[in-house]
Amino acid sequence: MARRSNNPSPRSTFHQDLPFNPTPRSHSIVESIYSQSQYSESSESTAASSVDDAHRILRSLRPGVYVPTVTFFQADTEDLDLETIGKHAVRLAKAGVAGLTTQGSNGEAVHLTHQERKLVTRTTRNALDNAGFHHLPVMVGCGSQSTRETIELCREAMTSGGDYALVLPPSYYKAMYKAESLVEFFEEVADASPIPILIYNYPGAVSGIDIDSDVITKLAQHPNIVGCKLTCGNTGKLGRIASAVDAVTPSEDGSGFMCMGGSADFTLQTLVVGGSGVVCGLGNIAPKACIKVIDLYKTGKLDEAKQLQAVVARGDWAAISGGIVGTKSALQTFYGYGGFARKPLPRPSQQENAKYASGFKELVELEKSLS
Repeated sequence: MARRSNNPSPRSTFHQDLPFNPTPRSHSIVESIYSQSQYSESSESTAASSVDDAHRILRSLRPGVYVPTVTFFQADTEDLDLETIGKHAVRLAKAGVAGLTTQGSNGEAVHLTHQERKLVTRTTRNALDNAGFHHLPVMVGCGSQSTRETIELCREAMTSGGDYALVLPPSYYKAMYKAESLVEFFEEVADASPIPILIYNYPGAVSGIDIDSDVITKLAQHPNIVGCKLTCGNTGKLGRIASAVDAVTPSEDGSGFMCMGGSADFTLQTLVVGGSGVVCGLGNIAPKACIKVIDLYKTGKLDEAKQLQAVVARGDWAAISGGIVGTKSALQTFYGYGGFARKPLPRPSQQENAKYASGFKELVELEKSLS
């Protein structure tokens, strides 16, 4: 689970004075097109031009819970554990999630080579298809430090079975960026990407860069930018964006633009201000509980939703404070698989494992009661 700060970062907020058109372009018809014939590595050079081939599948994003999946490794070699990666994806699909995300913070994308990234996404897509979940979309984390490599990652995501790209802003040369640099970055990536992209705002992962609501609202007018994920935890910002772009919600189609919270601990808050759902690492542990919050809200059972949100938030704090090490420990304790993160992340001690188990216990008990 990605750690986020509860403190604002005003000096790092990225803002540009931009002309604003309050009627954004509709995204309701924007769907990802992925050709089943493109799994071959040798086809990558022609993939972008062959998306209209036969056997293509349209996978729309819909409101709900999306899970940034954990990447599993062999304990002795740290090689990819492809069998567990596939089984985990199917477990989440069976729980009823709206979609999956590979190559996120929980997926240890920064620990993977390009080839490994592609293999994880391809394994996830194949596992879903083989289990009958052909309709379930897969987002792929594609952020990098250059526009060129980000576009390359978007293309690789498509050829590996990804339907959408989730893109962080670059940050290494933050001090040298001009006011328009990040706007140009997202526009150029969106222009070149063969799959639609979502803007990923996570200041904790990008040297404090915090893209403001005006910029995201402006970028939302690009026809190949179809959503955003806000792990900044700023529900005021989320509400402003959702209203400005007429975001899709569990009860309203709106423009089709997906305005997503980035953590399970503010799922209900996201929905109340007009958001589309959440992309939450806690879904690796308790997908049904996360989904239940949205279901209760949709049916008007707000008191029950509030009570469940409190349990989810307590569990999410265990995930946030423990990070991917704690999440994998909990998976191992409660579900019999999980393993360890890649070095240099540490392997937890017995005492730490017990601490993680205690933090997740209440939520896991609830999760199993929903089975």
